[in-house]
Amino acid sequence: MGDLLDLLTVWMPRQRWYGTKGRDPRLTLVADEELVIPGTRVLLVRDEAVTPASVYQVPVSQRDPDAVLPGSLIGPAGDGRVWADAVTDPAFTDLLFHLVTEGGAGATGDGRFIGIPLTAPPATTAIAVPARVLSGEQSNTSIIFRPEGAAPVICKLFRQVNAGVNPDVELQSALAVGGATFVPAAIGEVRGTWTTADGDEATGSLAFAQEFFDGVEDAWRVALLAATAGDDFSAPARALGASVARMHVALADAFPTVAPDAEVRARVAAAWERRLAIAVSEVPALSPYADRIRQVYADAVAAPWPPLQRVHGDLHLGQVLHTPANGWVLLDFEGEPLRPISERRSPDLAVRDVAGMLRSFDYVSGAVADDDGAAVRAWVIAAQQAFLSGYAETVGAGQTAPDALLAAFELDKAVYEAIYETRNRPDWIGIPLAAIGRLAPLTA
Repeated sequence: MGDLLDLLTVWMPRQRWYGTKGRDPRLTLVADEELVIPGTRVLLVRDEAVTPASVYQVPVSQRDPDAVLPGSLIGPAGDGRVWADAVTDPAFTDLLFHLVTEGGAGATGDGRFIGIPLTAPPATTAIAVPARVLSGEQSNTSIIFRPEGAAPVICKLFRQVNAGVNPDVELQSALAVGGATFVPAAIGEVRGTWTTADGDEATGSLAFAQEFFDGVEDAWRVALLAATAGDDFSAPARALGASVARMHVALADAFPTVAPDAEVRARVAAAWERRLAIAVSEVPALSPYADRIRQVYADAVAAPWPPLQRVHGDLHLGQVLHTPANGWVLLDFEGEPLRPISERRSPDLAVRDVAGMLRSFDYVSGAVADDDGAAVRAWVIAAQQAFLSGYAETVGAGQTAPDALLAAFELDKAVYEAIYETRNRPDWIGIPLAAIGRLAPLTA
């Protein structure tokens, strides 16, 4: 596998899902599963170019060069064949579909690559299932399956993998099993086993399949169109707030909650400070606001806190679909990619999700052309207020977080955005910087 690892060292940095931009990978093979498909393997490679090291999933297949789609070519494999990303190989996608819908072992070895169905298999007998890989994803690879005689399915192949059940699988499955209509139905998952840096064995989520909603728009697109047209968005925003509240109530019922003692408060405050330190070092324009930001955080630590619970963790308008039958449907429960997995799995404050959605509405103001900005700013404020009203009415009296805590989480999210935009979309940096100026004004 040495030659293939060398090829991956060159190929992986060109993939959108590779998280350590600007550095060459330092790869170690931690799992190599030969699948039941000849010439196809699932590799798990540990990249020590970043601390802590990341583990990536890379399915590969040996193919004829003329059968490889652009962007999928990894490099030569010998005997006139090449290594390619297996997600564009129909043999691999067929196996993946049957694993998540019917279960069973996908590898030839000792059961280290296992499909686990979560619902009854679809009513199809087709062996070959049409599949299309979605483009534009940042951290994973999603494949849409359209089995003959059955409803479409979308399967997310996790590129970065961690020991334990992925929060996307864990939370969404629990909500779906509980009868929630504000998440897609869970179809099935694939789990794999590999060796950790300490020499121990770890098992974690490799893929997750769920119901696919055809021909629908996400909430970002719906909101953007409404803001551009100047249409009142209060009713949809209120309904969205209600859906988010129902999610929080259901998660609090399904998983343990944690009392916000001094240790918990200190841990959350430390995460705020850690993120702020990174932001100040990478975004010089934030430096004048650092003291004011810390004061907002201090006010939040001193305020009353509700119990901590499992939350979405990365909620924004792009994580919500508008469906004719179910209304607003929430997706992608993995949490923020830049947060450590231990934080994303831990009970958190529900207000994090509320703040994330408020920040997402604010981003509409940066995406809509407006000569003076007043009209779209008014649209954003009205949508935010309606969202908060719908949330409060549904979650119940006395169950919302105090204003000081909401302000701190809004500010922390804006700080996160400042880091993200500086690294990925410098032209958008003005949106989080303007929000930080409103939430932590220098004249206060």
